[in-house]
Amino acid sequence: MHKYFPQTKNDQQKMLSDIGASSLDDLFQAIPESLRYKGDFDLPKSLGDFQLTKLMQEKQALNHQLTVFRGAGAFDHYIPTVVRSIISRQEFLTSYTPYQPEVAQGTLQYIFEYQSIVSELTGMDVSNASMYDGSTATAEAMYMAYGITGKSKICVSKTINDHTLDVIKTYAYFRNIEVVDIDEKDGHIDLSSIQDHLTDSMGIIVQSPNKYGIIESYSNLSQRVHDQKGLFIMNREGQSLALLKTPKDEGVDIACGDLQALGIPLSAGGPYIGYLATNQAFIRKLPGRICGMTKDVDGKRAFVLTLRAREQDIRRDKANSNICSNQSLNALAVTVYVSSLGKKGLKEVASACLNGAYHFKKMLLQTELFEDVYPHPHFKEFTLKYKGDPNSLNQELKRHGFLGPYVQNNQLLTFAVTEKRTINEMQSLIEVIL
Repeated sequence: MHKYFPQTKNDQQKMLSDIGASSLDDLFQAIPESLRYKGDFDLPKSLGDFQLTKLMQEKQALNHQLTVFRGAGAFDHYIPTVVRSIISRQEFLTSYTPYQPEVAQGTLQYIFEYQSIVSELTGMDVSNASMYDGSTATAEAMYMAYGITGKSKICVSKTINDHTLDVIKTYAYFRNIEVVDIDEKDGHIDLSSIQDHLTDSMGIIVQSPNKYGIIESYSNLSQRVHDQKGLFIMNREGQSLALLKTPKDEGVDIACGDLQALGIPLSAGGPYIGYLATNQAFIRKLPGRICGMTKDVDGKRAFVLTLRAREQDIRRDKANSNICSNQSLNALAVTVYVSSLGKKGLKEVASACLNGAYHFKKMLLQTELFEDVYPHPHFKEFTLKYKGDPNSLNQELKRHGFLGPYVQNNQLLTFAVTEKRTINEMQSLIEVIL
């Protein structure tokens, strides 16, 4: 019997048999053969600290840093040095879950401040202690609506990001929830086609700015959803909250999205951080946990877990979700980022992205190789139709050090511009295209 894993070979074979596998190798069938490692790593058996550091620096030098003009939910923003400095302080690095407030005041304080920031940005009454990412936060919003309304049908706009839609449908499958795709029209959700679908549904999920970068308008949609006893759920990327009307002002019941743009690096795809906020009436349907502020026996300010997810403790059969944690270190990074920039700084960065996107869009259209198929207001992403082969274009851009646009269907390319992109970088990309 293994020191840490008590399963015997017979136990392992029984588990493999139960899932229809004959050997451990069968568990890796989803990984293409070409991607599987078949040899040994060619590394020295032992090295000193200096030699190992030098070796890793040499390996790192083999990577090629690309200039990013792609978004689709993950953006290349500048992160102030203060963020990494503060998140490394020991008072914020405590155990997995801060059940003991007397030893976790640092963690509990920044969670409380994170919740306050999300509530102010979204206008919603309450936020939980963060989620894994924007896609799962949106799926968890669907689970909330399911628990609140008791209905098993959800309407989802086709203009939300493809990966978010995939996650929603995966979550829905395991709850037997019917997902109804609402068609798009001219880059927006087709509001004229939703009335019949809203009947007997738990509500609707929309996204703005949407997958094309367009800022959608939802005139009277909230009222139409509420008339059918449903909930209005909106996915909105974190940085756009600094400039656009709040979800609360748009009549949203549950606000969700990704906060990666607020202090989280791309890091080859994660980890990121999602937010989930709602009205006071639905606070006990929120997954995860909520931190509150109180006073200790001496009258001093103190922070505690005000609401803990019951799936972690009791009454698990009544839980809406099986989520039991949050991206706590990333929540700290977001808190430090937003606090260091302040309201004015957040607006300035968001405005720089917006202005840069409009300028770059104009430059691309002047090449006469693109067509503006969606001439609507947008934020830091915009979509153009390319007259050539999009995949060949991206390959050529990559050879010249650029991560090119996200390829949509029908030769549509979605570009992203952040405050890091300079006029010279834009001009260099144009020269590659020409």
